[in-house]
Amino acid sequence: MDRRRFLRTAALSGAGASALAAPALAQGSESIQWRCTSSFPQSLDTIYGGAVDVARYVREATDGAFDIQVFAGGEIVPGLQAADAVQNGTVEMCHTAAYYYVGKSPTWALGAVIPYGLNTRGMNAWLYYGDGINLLNEFYNGQGLHYLPAGNTGTQMGGWFRNEIDGLSGMQGLQMRIAGLAGQVMEQIGVVPQQIAGGDIYPALERGTIDAAEWIGPYDDEKLGFYQVAPYYYYPGWWEGNLTLNCFVNRSAWDGLPDNYKRLLETACRAANTEMMAEYDYKNPAALRSLVSNGAQLRAFPQDVLNATYDASLQLYADLRDSADGWAKIYDSMMAFQADHFLWQQVAEQNFASFMQQKQSQGQLPAQISGAGATGGESSSSEN
Repeated sequence: MDRRRFLRTAALSGAGASALAAPALAQGSESIQWRCTSSFPQSLDTIYGGAVDVARYVREATDGAFDIQVFAGGEIVPGLQAADAVQNGTVEMCHTAAYYYVGKSPTWALGAVIPYGLNTRGMNAWLYYGDGINLLNEFYNGQGLHYLPAGNTGTQMGGWFRNEIDGLSGMQGLQMRIAGLAGQVMEQIGVVPQQIAGGDIYPALERGTIDAAEWIGPYDDEKLGFYQVAPYYYYPGWWEGNLTLNCFVNRSAWDGLPDNYKRLLETACRAANTEMMAEYDYKNPAALRSLVSNGAQLRAFPQDVLNATYDASLQLYADLRDSADGWAKIYDSMMAFQADHFLWQQVAEQNFASFMQQKQSQGQLPAQISGAGATGGESSSSEN
């Protein structure tokens, strides 16, 4: 597909100008230059690349008339202050994860992910078709921001542990790099949550300052080398059944955009949302295999840990209904859809995946039979 033509056409259609030739998008439109600060370093090319993709799609579709310059975390402001920079007008836009800002209000997390929330497909369905974007913007508009989904990591891994966890009692007193609502849930089962910047995690694990750390998933985790100092790699990341990345746009800047540019930016973010998930799905399998071959030990969280954290999460959400502005309306909508989503998932999707995973574990997928792929037992040999 010609992405440039697609984005132009989509933007024009959204502005009610579908009868015009695509190049007319730039003709007669004012030249706009924005700055977008990312929460991520360039070295994490996939997650940082979400902002780069958005900027490129917009630039190409307008022949450079709408130009967004992307800055890595720390170049303008620290990564965890990206939304603040948009709110105060330092930049027009940022690419971030909304749950970084739960210190402002726990409700911010609902635009990213909450423990035991929706998976990636469920989140996208709710956002785009379940009125999720509009509900979130009722909240974020009050913070001086406009919210646009722009990337997803999929379900994340549960993190790196220096020692094996034999059950819920093994979590007591554990010093773990984990933040936000997940940190609050972990605290309820005896974990001591720590907020540590990405670049400081490895030395903290190496020195034993912390006992465990969560990051993202195999592709990004391998780059940071955690397996060398904390070999036990747990799954699933129950606090991140998906992670929706997003662009926040300064509300005044958004209101000042021509309508066709608004539609184009929405389309570009939607395209970046699809791109990022596809890229992670392509890169994570090889990275996981590489990690295991280099000594990473895959482990599933014990069932009592999952049950305890699930119960603690529901109690937290019950408390937030009364204490967090805007929480109840968004959360209730998301959870109402979650019940239907997982019911549907278990009928077709889960059964198909389970059958195919069984064939994979038996070495019966076509690539395995022909010898072009690795055997199913190779990655599972390090599991309990």
